[in-house]
Amino acid sequence: MKLTNLKNWLSTARKFTTVAAGLIVLVLTIAWLSGMFVSKVPPGQVVSDELKFSGEPTDEVHEVTKATIEEAVGTLKASSRTILSSKVLATIESMNITAGDVVTPGQVLIQLDSREYRARLDQARQALDSAVASSQLAQSNFERAESLLQQRAISRAEYDQASRDLHVTTAEQSRARDAIAEAEVMLSYTTILAPKGGRIVDRMAEPGDVARPGEPLLVLYDATSLRLEAPVMEHLAVTLRTGDSLKVFVDALNREITATIDEIVPQADAPSRTFLVKASLPQADDLYEGMFGRLRIPSGERRHLCLNTDAVVRIGQLEFVDVVQQDGTIERRLIKTGQIGMPGRQEVLSGLAAGERVILRTGGDHVQ
Repeated sequence: MKLTNLKNWLSTARKFTTVAAGLIVLVLTIAWLSGMFVSKVPPGQVVSDELKFSGEPTDEVHEVTKATIEEAVGTLKASSRTILSSKVLATIESMNITAGDVVTPGQVLIQLDSREYRARLDQARQALDSAVASSQLAQSNFERAESLLQQRAISRAEYDQASRDLHVTTAEQSRARDAIAEAEVMLSYTTILAPKGGRIVDRMAEPGDVARPGEPLLVLYDATSLRLEAPVMEHLAVTLRTGDSLKVFVDALNREITATIDEIVPQADAPSRTFLVKASLPQADDLYEGMFGRLRIPSGERRHLCLNTDAVVRIGQLEFVDVVQQDGTIERRLIKTGQIGMPGRQEVLSGLAAGERVILRTGGDHVQ
């Protein structure tokens, strides 16, 4: 019995020893792979082939103050936009313009069928001729009746009838003249003219279509009234005033334009907390309604570090600079850069301090 127990104990001990030995080997392997048995470089030191500064060109890291700009995106719209339609019911005979054409005030845009209205004008003129003849006859009868009345050759009733006929024919003559004026106006409506100068942006009818009163035919906008309408956050909008000059960047043209604020809608949009700001733009042939633009609004100032771009060494996606220490040694330091400001200078977000000197690399940024 004792012999059996001894054998079991020895078997258990061998298993435990095997497991312990395996764990020790595993721990030693991990320690070796992690470099535990290799001497390390102390913190703050960099192993480099160029530890000492040897007179290379250097530049100092500067701290600068830069104005911050916030953008409000908007759309180009015309403040003066006119929808042209017919005042009479008639067939379109001809249209002398297409979308995109620039027109001048008084230019003929659309010609309608005018035969019906010319006929009405002729009828009105004939009615005037008849009224004039009747008036002349009534005038002669009245003068004769007046002479006979003085001679007591006719009754007073006959004289009054002649006077009434004269007044009736005179009124008919006046009405005929008014009818001619009305017919001339209606006839003028068959020729649609440009009420002002501008650009045709939409054509909604073709020759042969029937133009109905009030139905849009053309859309005209004044190119000189083009402006950017953009919703501006309320904390920025309250700093703006009518007449202020701001920059507008038009992405499609890759161009910045100076605009003048001519209207700020005095009511905020509750869901977005924005005010609608309208800034007029100078006239340009390549600016059109509906284009996308960015209103650039100054929002204050911020301080940041500025570095010469020739000092930056790029290794893959990483950026480094070689910093000259006070003891004459060179430290390669990881940095993070931001936007490029003035030519040859770049913003530094982290890794450097103002006043430090960095080595310049001739030929621009280095990629290693």
